Amino acid sequence: MARVLVTGAAGFIGSHLVDRLLAGGCEVVGVDAFTRYYPREQKLRNLSSAVESGRFRLVEGDLLELDLPRLLRGVEAVAHLAAEPGVRRSWGVGFEVYLRRNVLATERLLEAVWRAGVPRFVLASSSSVYGPDDGRPVAEDHPLRPASPYGLSKLSAEELVRLYARERGVQGAVLRYFTVYGPRQRPEMALSRFIAAAYAGRPVEIFGDGGQVRDMTYVSDAVAATVAALERGVEGTYNVGGGVRVSVRRMLEVVREVTGHPVEAVYGRVAAGDVRSTWADFRRAERDLGYRPQVGLEEGVAAQAEWAVREALAATA
Repeated sequence: MARVLVTGAAGFIGSHLVDRLLAGGCEVVGVDAFTRYYPREQKLRNLSSAVESGRFRLVEGDLLELDLPRLLRGVEAVAHLAAEPGVRRSWGVGFEVYLRRNVLATERLLEAVWRAGVPRFVLASSSSVYGPDDGRPVAEDHPLRPASPYGLSKLSAEELVRLYARERGVQGAVLRYFTVYGPRQRPEMALSRFIAAAYAGRPVEIFGDGGQVRDMTYVSDAVAATVAALERGVEGTYNVGGGVRVSVRRMLEVVREVTGHPVEAVYGRVAAGDVRSTWADFRRAERDLGYRPQVGLEEGVAAQAEWAVREALAATA
């Protein structure tokens, strides 16, 4: 892969993917709309190493407005990570944004990929497409019952990939990430909020009773699966889990242990669309992508906490 297009390149997972591809010798074209979901300055810091590499070009703009045929010239693979994230904000009037950024933008990009003859396409999807599990690991053929408009929008994007593969021969893979964490994580995500509260010495709100269980995936593991899908040119759908399931209460305990600071939990109502449990069966990714998670929870939380300290200093410099 001499040249790869990464959408959502300045975001959490996207910026790590850009760094990994550059380290592997690729040339990378990164696209990001710099929406107001969280500060532009943080996203620019995410790309600081990439910008210095000399093999990275950043294109700022909306996928619904950019000249995609021109952008795709010479591109051998596309990693589509751009999306509007978040379960809670996707209800009601907010859904129009999810429709535009998660569904319409994906369709427009796939159409351009087909017309340009780009041989490889990977979509970053989410465990939110499954909805509530039944207390067992879910494989890729598990019934899909999204519990939020966000989950529905990601499922719609997946169906577009399958449609273009079936009807127009676009070689597409779908990766369903399970709760990715680590340095550069978005500020509204649970672990980011817990770490910020620990260092600020303030209470943190927990939605529900804290008994919700999540399959936690460290960002470098999610990126490794994505790079493998791009390199191998696989088709189909793959779960990308971290092999570590932990309750929200235990997650907060690990933050206390890692930072050395007490954090008071304030429990509130369950968030609309929040599921009780996520649990990935990722044997298909093991078989086809050689995927094996490498980073445990304590190690990963410590790395994120260290980054949070550096980020806070950079933001005030």
